[in-house]
Amino acid sequence: MPSTAKPIRLFISYRSQDPDMSLAQRFYEALEAAGYESFMAGESIRLGENWAQRVDEELERADYFLLLLSPKSATSEMVTEEVRRAKELRARHPQHKPAILPIRVNFPWDSPLNYDLRGYLNRIQQREWKTEADTTKILQEILTLLAAGSPPSPSFAESEEPDSQPLTPYPFPPPNSPPLPIAEPELPGGQVDLASVFYVEREPIEADCYEAIARSGALIRIKAPRQMGKTSLLSRILQQAKELDYLTVPLSFQLADTAVFADLDKFLRWFCASIGRRLRLPNRLNDYWDEIFGSKDNCTAYFEEYLLTEINSPLALGLDEVDCVFQHPEIAADFFGLLRAWHEDSKSRDLWKKLRLVVVHSTEVYIPLNINQSPFNVGLPIELPEFTPAQVLDLAKRHGLNWSLDQVEQLMNMVGGHPYLVRVALYQITRGETSLTELLQSAPTEAGLYGDHLRRHLWNLEQHPELAKAVKVAIASPDPVRLESVQAFQLHSMGLVHLKGNDVQPRCDLYRRYFSDRLRRK
Repeated sequence: MPSTAKPIRLFISYRSQDPDMSLAQRFYEALEAAGYESFMAGESIRLGENWAQRVDEELERADYFLLLLSPKSATSEMVTEEVRRAKELRARHPQHKPAILPIRVNFPWDSPLNYDLRGYLNRIQQREWKTEADTTKILQEILTLLAAGSPPSPSFAESEEPDSQPLTPYPFPPPNSPPLPIAEPELPGGQVDLASVFYVEREPIEADCYEAIARSGALIRIKAPRQMGKTSLLSRILQQAKELDYLTVPLSFQLADTAVFADLDKFLRWFCASIGRRLRLPNRLNDYWDEIFGSKDNCTAYFEEYLLTEINSPLALGLDEVDCVFQHPEIAADFFGLLRAWHEDSKSRDLWKKLRLVVVHSTEVYIPLNINQSPFNVGLPIELPEFTPAQVLDLAKRHGLNWSLDQVEQLMNMVGGHPYLVRVALYQITRGETSLTELLQSAPTEAGLYGDHLRRHLWNLEQHPELAKAVKVAIASPDPVRLESVQAFQLHSMGLVHLKGNDVQPRCDLYRRYFSDRLRRK
């Protein structure tokens, strides 16, 4: 029994399928027997209890977050959301709790990990479980860790030294694997063909982007809700740049700790250091950062006098998850004004012509920006549309399904042309896991194919009652309705609604039917 006044609490995150569930049960029972308080949804949530509220409460109380990371959980949107929240809570907690302990369950190190999890687990050490023999060994390490009564050491937690665990270039999933909830953004090492047989080109978007990235001083702006293929497009643009012998740096703002966004100087130093690190250039921030000058001037000097000077080729810089910056207006205006100034410099200064920018975001730009200092009204704007019936039919054929347009229309009447939802359906039908008829009958329920996806959205809405209320208004009307602009932008970035001028309507019948039932009682 641990000798602490307040029992140590653990949150066990897992997918409700074996071997994940059985292993979670083993850990739960062993930890409880050792005197620790553990939360496991299947064991801890009572019938009729509000699961979303209970999960939130347990995450906030947890000292440790035990993540069972398997091929199933790696594609679970609920598991990914739990990890995101644990990471967020850890960044805000004065004692950095909960500590995240990932265990890869029959999930090799070189297996593809979805984009969000890549960012959340960056520089966090992991353990690997292959057989029952590993259970005792890993459990003993966890018990030893808990008995110490202090946060875990770098051997089973976050690396203290940024360079001690470099980012691993995970490969793209093979064509016959299930679609990941979020596209994998980083290019694999070496000359690897990114043209998956299931990647759908939305002409003329790809061609326009490939043409634009070849121009000096290019700026491409990609906007679309979550899971629409933004990051897949970004990876292909950077691959095209690589084939032109450019240097390429994909940088997701999701990788930045929460504290980085609190101060413009700290943020710009992180930005410069991150790009230099990926270019494999030594960190020389102290040589160029002078407090006499402002942060933006220091950042510009670092690019002008060091980063761009040290390279002999153009640099294609892909900035992903720019929405993270929107949430911090105290730094957003200055940072985006800096990008705009660099873009303007590229029109007249040879050095800045080396820089090509690709900016990717989900949310509408609702922060106030001076029209002459915003990068969101210049360059090539790209807004990714949904798949058309012809594209879904072609994708069905690539899956080996001999579908007619009538079957395509049945699926699209439920999920629209949402790329991720369409691919999930085609993958499961091809594998014989379900039929189109069965899928359509159960789709808007938590027992159906999209249950995990729908629960994640419901969980997010329950965190923001004003957005849940706005969704209720939208689904109650057969016609587009007017919402407050920020609410409309947020729901659109989540992928739940379409923007129709100044009005919104539910994105697809799947969402209308599911939320009509689940939010009716709220």
